[in-house]
Amino acid sequence: MSTAPDTVLKTRLRNGLEVRLKEVHTAPLISSWIWYRVGSRNETPGTTGISHWVEHMQFKGTPTFPAGILDRAISRDGGMWNAMTWVDWTAYFETMPADKVSLGLRLEADRMVNSLFEEAEVESERTVIISERQGHENDPTFRLAEELQAAAFRVHSYHHEVIGDMADLDRMTRDDLYHHYRRYYNPGNAVLSVAGDFRTRSMLETIRGLFKDIPSKAGAVPQIRPEPLQRGEKRVTVEGVEDTIHLEVAYHAPNAANPDFFPLAVLDSVLGGASNLNMFGSGIPNKTSRLYRALVSGGIAASVRGQLSATIDPHLYSIEITVRPDRTPEEALAVLDWEIDRILNEKIVAVELSKAIKQARALFAYGSESITNQAFWMGYSEMFADYSWFETYLDRLSEVKVGDVLDIAQKYLVGSNRIVGIYRPKNGARGG
Repeated sequence: MSTAPDTVLKTRLRNGLEVRLKEVHTAPLISSWIWYRVGSRNETPGTTGISHWVEHMQFKGTPTFPAGILDRAISRDGGMWNAMTWVDWTAYFETMPADKVSLGLRLEADRMVNSLFEEAEVESERTVIISERQGHENDPTFRLAEELQAAAFRVHSYHHEVIGDMADLDRMTRDDLYHHYRRYYNPGNAVLSVAGDFRTRSMLETIRGLFKDIPSKAGAVPQIRPEPLQRGEKRVTVEGVEDTIHLEVAYHAPNAANPDFFPLAVLDSVLGGASNLNMFGSGIPNKTSRLYRALVSGGIAASVRGQLSATIDPHLYSIEITVRPDRTPEEALAVLDWEIDRILNEKIVAVELSKAIKQARALFAYGSESITNQAFWMGYSEMFADYSWFETYLDRLSEVKVGDVLDIAQKYLVGSNRIVGIYRPKNGARGG
């Protein structure tokens, strides 16, 4: 069994594990990712941050692979590995020389069921994660984003940050973590995506041999409460000792599977420069965007950037502005409002739309080139839609028309749908 270039084999083992395989013979590398459908979306008050903490515990070892051994082994073989937790998912990956990839696959099959969660390691990691949380709190943009997110989601579990609330990090127990692990880390809640220099039949046999005997479990269905419609603009203010002023304006936005997501992605490109949906990708210059010209070139802001995220449930489209020290957030907000009004009341000319689409397409393509990124997208797209979402993304951007952008702006970029957040230095504060 082999597959044609750019063809993805999609299959499911009898225990429910979804497998996605893509042969890429451009370099002797293979990238394998295991994705679990669990993130902060699956958490409730009392256990916020638990998905991220469990991710940390997965590096603390199993009886077969004690902590510390794998890091040295993967580095010795010239590979890299890491993990990440977000609102909708937790993912682990290894990118290895093609003849060494079995190490990463054996590791993931083993720690799907055999992670130790020793009490001493739990307490050690509690200190690490609390320190991480405290480090975030030293960043005014984190504190502002957290307050804004909490205001945006009163009911839905997107309310809290992925790292969790300090009250929960102080109190969660080893049993809490282990129960979360046993509930969500199982084949029926996972997607394994592998791209690189292999033959499909051989890779599938290897995967079956490692994963097929892991018992399936009943699906862990999260009890997600939908966020009610926001009925008026909300405002939050955060104060601190840092002397830089920040403004963040967020609008409730559609989820990734909603057809509205694609014209909103184009609108994002027009306003602030295209958002990078790939966690590994870097951005492209946004100096031709409307908000950059109005705010940065206009001498009001030091930087501006929009951010649109691909999520299971409706999330946020945010615009982040760092205000120059000699200007005020009110001035920056007035300019933003003026530009939004222009979008709402004036047609975008065809040449500007074409440029915005090209930039959004280019950024998406740049973030899809490497073997690691190709394996990333095969699993990531399955977390909120399916792989066809990725395969058709560029075409769906190209189909966006001027009228579509206007319609989407009138639907989402309205005052009653937004949250305005301002970070202000305390009187007399000086940055450290």
